[in-house]
Amino acid sequence: MHASDPTFPLYPILSFLAIVVSFIPFSWHLRARNVGTCSYMLSTGLYSLVEFINSIIWADNVNNVAPVWCDISAQVIIGASVGITASTLAISRQLYNISLMNGHSMTPREKRRDTIFNVVIAFGIPLLVMALHFVVQPRRFDIFEEIGCQPATFNTVAAYVLYFMWPVLIGFCSCVYSALTLRNFYNHRVEFAKVASTNSGMSPSRYIRLMLLVFVDMFCNTPIGVFAIIVSARAAVLPFSALSETVDFTSVQLVPASEWKADRLGRAAVEINHWVPVFCSFVFFIFFGFAEEAKKNYRKAYESLKELFYCGGSRVEANSTIKPR
Repeated sequence: MHASDPTFPLYPILSFLAIVVSFIPFSWHLRARNVGTCSYMLSTGLYSLVEFINSIIWADNVNNVAPVWCDISAQVIIGASVGITASTLAISRQLYNISLMNGHSMTPREKRRDTIFNVVIAFGIPLLVMALHFVVQPRRFDIFEEIGCQPATFNTVAAYVLYFMWPVLIGFCSCVYSALTLRNFYNHRVEFAKVASTNSGMSPSRYIRLMLLVFVDMFCNTPIGVFAIIVSARAAVLPFSALSETVDFTSVQLVPASEWKADRLGRAAVEINHWVPVFCSFVFFIFFGFAEEAKKNYRKAYESLKELFYCGGSRVEANSTIKPR
Protein backbone atom coordinates (compact mmCIF):
# COMPACT_ATOMS: atom_id res chain seq x y z
CA MET A 1 0.00 0.00 0.00
CA HIS A 2 1.39 3.38 -1.07
CA ALA A 3 -0.85 5.91 0.65
CA SER A 4 -1.03 9.37 -0.90
CA ASP A 5 -1.03 10.91 2.59
CA PRO A 6 2.61 11.32 3.74
CA THR A 7 1.55 11.12 7.41
CA PHE A 8 0.00 7.64 6.98
CA PRO A 9 -0.41 5.59 9.22
CA LEU A 10 -0.63 8.33 11.85
CA TYR A 11 -4.38 8.72 11.54
CA PRO A 12 -5.26 4.99 11.78
CA ILE A 13 -3.08 4.65 14.87
CA LEU A 14 -4.62 7.66 16.62
CA SER A 15 -8.17 6.73 15.62
CA PHE A 16 -7.64 3.19 16.97
CA LEU A 17 -6.41 4.65 20.26
CA ALA A 18 -9.46 6.94 20.21
CA ILE A 19 -11.71 3.87 20.01
CA VAL A 20 -9.97 2.34 23.02
CA VAL A 21 -10.06 5.45 25.21
CA SER A 22 -13.71 6.11 24.26
CA PHE A 23 -14.88 2.84 25.78
CA ILE A 24 -12.53 2.48 28.76
CA PRO A 25 -14.78 4.56 31.10
CA PHE A 26 -18.01 3.33 29.48
CA SER A 27 -18.94 0.54 31.93
CA TRP A 28 -18.89 2.64 35.11
CA HIS A 29 -20.73 5.54 33.45
CA LEU A 30 -23.33 3.02 32.29
CA ARG A 31 -23.70 1.63 35.82
CA ALA A 32 -24.25 5.19 37.07
CA ARG A 33 -26.90 5.71 34.33
CA ASN A 34 -25.17 8.79 32.98
CA VAL A 35 -27.04 9.09 29.70
CA GLY A 36 -25.15 12.07 28.33
CA THR A 37 -21.64 10.73 28.92
CA CYS A 38 -22.57 7.22 27.69
CA SER A 39 -24.01 8.69 24.51
CA TYR A 40 -20.90 10.85 24.10
CA MET A 41 -18.61 7.82 24.35
CA LEU A 42 -20.75 5.78 21.96
CA SER A 43 -20.79 8.61 19.42
CA THR A 44 -17.05 9.27 19.52
CA GLY A 45 -16.18 5.56 19.70
CA LEU A 46 -18.36 4.49 16.75
CA TYR A 47 -17.33 7.55 14.74
CA SER A 48 -13.65 6.77 15.36
CA LEU A 49 -14.21 3.11 14.47
CA VAL A 50 -15.75 4.04 11.11
CA GLU A 51 -12.98 6.53 10.33
CA PHE A 52 -10.31 4.02 11.40
CA ILE A 53 -11.59 1.37 8.98
CA ASN A 54 -12.18 3.87 6.19
CA SER A 55 -8.71 5.38 6.49
CA ILE A 56 -7.14 1.95 5.96
CA ILE A 57 -9.33 0.70 3.11
CA TRP A 58 -9.22 3.96 1.11
CA ALA A 59 -5.74 5.17 2.05
CA ASP A 60 -4.58 5.11 -1.58
CA ASN A 61 -7.68 4.63 -3.76
CA VAL A 62 -11.31 5.57 -4.43
CA ASN A 63 -12.51 2.15 -5.51
CA ASN A 64 -16.01 1.15 -4.47
CA VAL A 65 -14.86 -2.10 -2.87
CA ALA A 66 -17.30 -2.24 0.08
CA PRO A 67 -20.64 -0.67 -0.88
CA VAL A 68 -22.64 -2.21 1.97
CA TRP A 69 -20.07 -1.00 4.50
CA CYS A 70 -20.28 2.48 2.96
CA ASP A 71 -24.08 2.44 3.30
CA ILE A 72 -23.70 1.67 7.00
CA SER A 73 -20.73 3.94 7.75
CA ALA A 74 -22.29 6.95 6.03
CA GLN A 75 -25.30 6.69 8.33
CA VAL A 76 -23.07 6.21 11.38
CA ILE A 77 -21.17 9.39 10.47
CA ILE A 78 -24.41 11.36 10.25
CA GLY A 79 -25.73 10.05 13.56
CA ALA A 80 -22.45 10.20 15.47
CA SER A 81 -21.52 13.71 14.33
CA VAL A 82 -24.86 15.02 15.61
CA GLY A 83 -24.72 12.61 18.56
CA ILE A 84 -21.61 14.29 19.99
CA THR A 85 -23.32 17.68 20.24
CA ALA A 86 -26.63 16.12 21.32
CA SER A 87 -24.82 14.30 24.14
CA THR A 88 -23.31 17.59 25.23
CA LEU A 89 -26.79 19.11 25.29
CA ALA A 90 -28.03 16.28 27.52
CA ILE A 91 -25.06 16.84 29.85
CA SER A 92 -25.56 20.61 30.00
CA ARG A 93 -29.25 20.09 30.73
CA GLN A 94 -28.37 17.69 33.55
CA LEU A 95 -25.94 20.21 35.05
CA TYR A 96 -28.56 22.94 34.82
CA ASN A 97 -31.15 20.80 36.65
CA ILE A 98 -28.64 20.05 39.40
CA SER A 99 -27.91 23.76 39.81
CA LEU A 100 -31.64 24.27 40.46
CA MET A 101 -31.70 21.64 43.20
CA ASN A 102 -29.58 23.65 45.64
CA GLY A 103 -28.74 20.48 47.54
CA HIS A 104 -32.18 18.83 47.35
CA SER A 105 -32.50 15.32 45.96
CA MET A 106 -34.72 14.38 43.05
CA THR A 107 -37.55 11.93 43.65
CA PRO A 108 -37.36 8.54 41.84
CA ARG A 109 -40.14 9.68 39.52
CA GLU A 110 -38.29 12.88 38.68
CA LYS A 111 -35.08 10.94 38.05
CA ARG A 112 -36.89 8.52 35.74
CA ARG A 113 -38.53 11.36 33.81
CA ASP A 114 -35.21 13.21 33.57
CA THR A 115 -33.46 10.09 32.28
CA ILE A 116 -36.11 9.54 29.60
CA PHE A 117 -35.81 13.17 28.47
CA ASN A 118 -32.03 12.89 28.22
CA VAL A 119 -32.33 9.66 26.20
CA VAL A 120 -34.65 11.45 23.77
CA ILE A 121 -32.09 14.25 23.40
CA ALA A 122 -28.94 12.12 23.19
CA PHE A 123 -30.30 9.34 20.97
CA GLY A 124 -33.55 10.67 19.51
CA ILE A 125 -32.09 13.77 17.85
CA PRO A 126 -29.35 11.84 15.97
CA LEU A 127 -31.92 9.29 14.75
CA LEU A 128 -34.17 12.15 13.64
CA VAL A 129 -31.36 13.82 11.69
CA MET A 130 -30.44 10.49 10.06
CA ALA A 131 -34.04 10.20 8.84
CA LEU A 132 -34.19 13.83 7.67
CA HIS A 133 -30.98 13.45 5.70
CA PHE A 134 -32.68 10.99 3.36
CA VAL A 135 -34.79 13.90 2.10
CA VAL A 136 -31.70 15.71 0.77
CA GLN A 137 -29.62 12.68 -0.21
CA PRO A 138 -28.99 12.74 -4.00
CA ARG A 139 -27.03 9.49 -4.36
CA ARG A 140 -25.92 6.43 -2.44
CA PHE A 141 -22.71 7.86 -0.88
CA ASP A 142 -19.39 9.54 -1.69
CA ILE A 143 -15.89 8.09 -1.42
CA PHE A 144 -12.98 10.44 -0.72
CA GLU A 145 -9.45 9.16 -1.22
CA GLU A 146 -7.58 9.00 2.14
CA ILE A 147 -10.88 9.61 3.97
CA GLY A 148 -13.28 6.88 2.83
CA CYS A 149 -17.06 6.74 2.69
CA GLN A 150 -18.99 9.92 3.41
CA PRO A 151 -22.70 10.81 3.30
CA ALA A 152 -23.83 12.59 0.13
CA THR A 153 -25.88 15.76 0.57
CA PHE A 154 -27.62 17.78 -2.15
CA ASN A 155 -26.71 21.46 -1.78
CA THR A 156 -30.16 23.00 -1.47
CA VAL A 157 -31.78 25.34 1.05
CA ALA A 158 -33.63 22.37 2.53
CA ALA A 159 -30.28 20.72 3.36
CA TYR A 160 -29.35 23.63 5.62
CA VAL A 161 -32.65 23.37 7.48
CA LEU A 162 -32.87 19.59 7.68
CA TYR A 163 -29.19 18.69 8.15
CA PHE A 164 -26.47 21.34 8.35
CA MET A 165 -28.11 23.50 11.02
CA TRP A 166 -28.37 20.83 13.74
CA PRO A 167 -24.87 21.04 15.30
CA VAL A 168 -25.19 24.84 15.46
CA LEU A 169 -28.72 24.76 16.88
CA ILE A 170 -27.83 22.13 19.48
CA GLY A 171 -24.66 24.02 20.39
CA PHE A 172 -26.70 27.18 20.91
CA CYS A 173 -29.09 25.31 23.25
CA SER A 174 -26.11 23.97 25.21
CA CYS A 175 -24.76 27.49 25.47
CA VAL A 176 -28.09 28.71 26.89
CA TYR A 177 -28.18 25.91 29.48
CA SER A 178 -24.57 26.57 30.47
CA ALA A 179 -25.18 30.30 30.86
CA LEU A 180 -28.24 29.63 33.03
CA THR A 181 -26.24 27.15 35.11
CA LEU A 182 -23.50 29.68 35.78
CA ARG A 183 -26.13 32.29 36.60
CA ASN A 184 -27.75 29.96 39.14
CA PHE A 185 -24.44 29.33 40.87
CA TYR A 186 -23.70 33.03 40.95
CA ASN A 187 -27.13 34.27 42.05
CA HIS A 188 -27.93 31.58 44.59
CA ARG A 189 -24.35 30.97 45.67
CA VAL A 190 -24.86 27.23 45.27
CA GLU A 191 -21.93 25.48 46.87
CA PHE A 192 -20.31 22.65 44.94
CA ALA A 193 -20.45 20.52 48.07
CA LYS A 194 -24.24 20.58 47.85
CA VAL A 195 -24.13 19.29 44.29
CA ALA A 196 -22.88 15.92 45.52
CA SER A 197 -25.98 15.43 47.64
CA THR A 198 -28.34 15.75 44.68
CA ASN A 199 -26.99 12.71 42.87
CA SER A 200 -25.03 9.77 44.27
CA GLY A 201 -22.90 9.63 41.12
CA MET A 202 -22.05 13.33 41.05
CA SER A 203 -19.19 14.91 42.95
CA PRO A 204 -18.06 18.55 42.80
CA SER A 205 -14.97 17.49 40.85
CA ARG A 206 -17.01 15.51 38.34
CA TYR A 207 -19.48 18.38 37.97
CA ILE A 208 -16.66 20.75 37.06
CA ARG A 209 -15.19 18.27 34.57
CA LEU A 210 -18.57 17.84 32.89
CA MET A 211 -18.95 21.60 32.67
CA LEU A 212 -15.49 21.89 31.08
CA LEU A 213 -16.42 19.16 28.57
CA VAL A 214 -19.53 21.13 27.61
CA PHE A 215 -17.47 24.30 27.15
CA VAL A 216 -14.90 22.52 24.97
CA ASP A 217 -17.66 21.12 22.77
CA MET A 218 -19.41 24.48 22.46
CA PHE A 219 -16.22 26.34 21.54
CA CYS A 220 -15.04 23.66 19.10
CA ASN A 221 -17.91 21.72 17.51
CA THR A 222 -20.34 24.64 17.23
CA PRO A 223 -17.89 26.82 15.24
CA ILE A 224 -17.09 23.77 13.11
CA GLY A 225 -20.81 23.51 12.31
CA VAL A 226 -20.88 27.18 11.31
CA PHE A 227 -17.75 26.68 9.19
CA ALA A 228 -19.35 23.70 7.40
CA ILE A 229 -22.37 25.85 6.52
CA ILE A 230 -20.14 28.64 5.18
CA VAL A 231 -18.10 26.23 3.04
CA SER A 232 -21.22 24.56 1.63
CA ALA A 233 -22.92 27.90 0.93
CA ARG A 234 -19.98 29.01 -1.25
CA ALA A 235 -21.09 26.53 -3.91
CA ALA A 236 -24.24 26.98 -5.97
CA VAL A 237 -27.28 26.44 -3.73
CA LEU A 238 -29.80 24.77 -6.02
CA PRO A 239 -33.60 24.78 -5.66
CA PHE A 240 -35.10 21.76 -3.96
CA SER A 241 -37.03 20.90 -7.14
CA ALA A 242 -33.71 20.11 -8.86
CA LEU A 243 -33.16 17.19 -6.47
CA SER A 244 -35.77 15.05 -8.24
CA GLU A 245 -33.82 15.45 -11.48
CA THR A 246 -30.47 14.36 -10.03
CA VAL A 247 -31.37 11.78 -7.37
CA ASP A 248 -29.97 8.34 -8.14
CA PHE A 249 -29.47 5.95 -5.23
CA THR A 250 -27.43 3.59 -7.42
CA SER A 251 -24.71 6.15 -8.17
CA VAL A 252 -21.58 6.81 -6.13
CA GLN A 253 -19.33 9.86 -6.38
CA LEU A 254 -15.60 9.08 -6.30
CA VAL A 255 -13.37 11.98 -5.25
CA PRO A 256 -9.57 11.64 -5.62
CA ALA A 257 -7.36 13.35 -3.04
CA SER A 258 -6.03 15.76 -5.68
CA GLU A 259 -9.59 16.97 -6.28
CA TRP A 260 -10.84 17.56 -2.74
CA LYS A 261 -7.49 19.03 -1.69
CA ALA A 262 -7.51 21.57 -4.53
CA ASP A 263 -9.89 23.90 -2.67
CA ARG A 264 -8.32 25.23 0.53
CA LEU A 265 -11.55 25.77 2.49
CA GLY A 266 -13.10 22.56 1.21
CA ARG A 267 -10.00 20.64 2.24
CA ALA A 268 -10.09 22.23 5.69
CA ALA A 269 -13.74 21.19 6.14
CA VAL A 270 -12.99 17.58 5.15
CA GLU A 271 -9.89 17.34 7.35
CA ILE A 272 -11.58 18.91 10.37
CA ASN A 273 -14.54 16.52 10.19
CA HIS A 274 -12.06 13.67 9.80
CA TRP A 275 -10.25 14.57 13.04
CA VAL A 276 -13.26 15.58 15.17
CA PRO A 277 -13.99 12.11 16.64
CA VAL A 278 -10.33 11.55 17.52
CA PHE A 279 -10.07 14.94 19.21
CA CYS A 280 -13.34 14.49 21.14
CA SER A 281 -12.34 10.99 22.30
CA PHE A 282 -9.06 12.16 23.76
CA VAL A 283 -10.64 15.24 25.34
CA PHE A 284 -13.19 13.07 27.12
CA PHE A 285 -10.49 10.67 28.33
CA ILE A 286 -8.35 13.54 29.61
CA PHE A 287 -11.29 14.76 31.71
CA PHE A 288 -12.50 11.37 32.96
CA GLY A 289 -9.80 8.77 32.31
CA PHE A 290 -7.56 10.07 35.09
CA ALA A 291 -10.22 10.98 37.64
CA GLU A 292 -10.42 9.39 41.08
CA GLU A 293 -13.36 7.16 40.12
CA ALA A 294 -11.42 6.01 37.07
CA LYS A 295 -8.40 5.13 39.20
CA LYS A 296 -10.64 3.10 41.51
CA ASN A 297 -11.99 1.16 38.56
CA TYR A 298 -8.47 0.61 37.20
CA ARG A 299 -7.45 -0.81 40.58
CA LYS A 300 -10.49 -3.11 40.63
CA ALA A 301 -9.70 -4.31 37.11
CA TYR A 302 -6.07 -4.88 38.06
CA GLU A 303 -7.01 -6.85 41.18
CA SER A 304 -9.48 -8.95 39.18
CA LEU A 305 -6.87 -9.74 36.53
CA LYS A 306 -4.24 -10.50 39.17
CA GLU A 307 -6.62 -12.82 40.98
CA LEU A 308 -7.56 -14.51 37.70
CA PHE A 309 -3.95 -15.15 36.69
CA TYR A 310 -2.97 -16.14 40.24
CA CYS A 311 -5.78 -18.67 40.50
CA GLY A 312 -5.05 -19.97 37.02
CA GLY A 313 -1.36 -20.35 37.85
CA SER A 314 -2.17 -22.09 41.13
CA ARG A 315 -4.39 -24.61 39.34
CA VAL A 316 -1.68 -25.35 36.79
CA GLU A 317 0.90 -25.80 39.54
CA ALA A 318 -1.44 -28.04 41.56
CA ASN A 319 -2.18 -30.19 38.52
CA SER A 320 1.52 -30.55 37.76
CA THR A 321 2.20 -31.95 41.26
CA ILE A 322 -0.34 -34.77 40.89
CA LYS A 323 1.56 -37.92 40.06
CA PRO A 324 -0.02 -40.39 37.66
CA ARG A 325 -0.87 -43.78 39.10
